[in-house]
Amino acid sequence: MILGAAALARPGRKKVNAAAFAGSLLPDLSLYVLAIHSLFLLQIPPSVVFGELYFSDEWQSVFAIDNSVFVWLAIALAGGISRSPWLLTLGLAGLLHIATDFPLHHDDGRQHFWPLSDWIFDSPVSYWDPAHYGNIVGIAEASLCALLSILLWKRFRSRISRIAIAILAIAELAPALSFQIWS
Repeated sequence: MILGAAALARPGRKKVNAAAFAGSLLPDLSLYVLAIHSLFLLQIPPSVVFGELYFSDEWQSVFAIDNSVFVWLAIALAGGISRSPWLLTLGLAGLLHIATDFPLHHDDGRQHFWPLSDWIFDSPVSYWDPAHYGNIVGIAEASLCALLSILLWKRFRSRISRIAIAILAIAELAPALSFQIWS
């Protein structure tokens, strides 16, 4: 979300900024909803949620849709053709999310080329798994997030914007730091 905001959000453009945040979040929103529901409401152990359910055909079918390059490209094209800055930004933010996600999943990637292909790129690098450089990539990702948060802090001066930036920075940095601590 921080990367999408840094690339696409600008002061005074509320709809476009909301689209930058939304497009950055939406490719992972289904994962958050499914995981929170399973972990907290259904009381399913994390090892089952992330070791089995995450890889199930049902969950992967949902992830294929919201992580499809073609879905986000269609949204961006629709925004460009209709001259809708917020729709264009929504699509571009989703594409940016997918472009940065693609090379950082070793054995837990998504079907980024659905519906034309169910192929999943098995990257040699992981953003979280220390066995695949996650300890290095996680630090690099957290550092980039921190730098971009500072850029956003300087770019946006309103109290509400800065509170949102702080919340996003914490939301993005906390998992990266916890992977480093617990790995």
